[in-house]
Amino acid sequence: MHTWGSTSTLAVLISIIIMVSDNNSCLVTQQKIQSHLKLPLDVTVSWSVLVNTKVMLPCHHPALLKADSMAWVIILRDKPPCTRAYRRDKNETLEQNCTDNRITWTFRPEQNFTLQIDPVAITHDGYYGCQIVTTDGNFLLGYHLQVSVAPEVILFQSKNETVVCKAIAGKPAAQISWTPEGDCVTEQECLDNGTVTVQSTCHWADSNVSTVFCSVSHWTGNKSQSIELSQGVRTLKSPMLNLLIILYVKFSIFLAILVIRTFICFQRINGFRA
Repeated sequence: MHTWGSTSTLAVLISIIIMVSDNNSCLVTQQKIQSHLKLPLDVTVSWSVLVNTKVMLPCHHPALLKADSMAWVIILRDKPPCTRAYRRDKNETLEQNCTDNRITWTFRPEQNFTLQIDPVAITHDGYYGCQIVTTDGNFLLGYHLQVSVAPEVILFQSKNETVVCKAIAGKPAAQISWTPEGDCVTEQECLDNGTVTVQSTCHWADSNVSTVFCSVSHWTGNKSQSIELSQGVRTLKSPMLNLLIILYVKFSIFLAILVIRTFICFQRINGFRA
């Protein structure tokens, strides 16, 4: 491990502008990277990857064949910039502020300058820039990495005769829709790790609705679940049930009157005998 002076051609000056915007009642942090180096930005790629997978960030450019030095600059949220560099003429490597062992070179840097993240975590959201320094000029290949998390979907009926569909801890926030459409209220909760839980609560006034479907749309894949509305919710509004209840009540009253009259008759008979 070698430390290079501030006059090295690999010195990287990068500033981060953090902007917070409101997105459906959730605070979403966006990172914008500005390079103060006068480098032509050959490639900038926005890349969405799934959490807990393996990601390879290649640094392929014709200038690599005659590069004097190369460096990866990694800028993640709430962390100082990490620099992984290689100087070919001295066969020297440099790592500064790089503490995440999941981010490594695929091979030795003089053989392959591809960066590897294995496995990807939510905290790996950020900017990854490959700088190539040659006698003909400097070149920069940049990646804006966005880590996605598939939400857990649950569907249940609550006690107040409503149905709840939840997309738990997804990134980005999931979208929820219903079939058939009902009277619905949708809320979002932003979690500390950057994921979002979306909850949609629905009620159906139509007594003919027996089964409802919750569809969750997300970058990682769409999911759908169904639930049958409980008998207690639907049959209370059934005309046949109302008729049966009326007949049952009338029969109960008739039976009570019959018992009372029979009792009175027996009392009279016993009175005459006495």
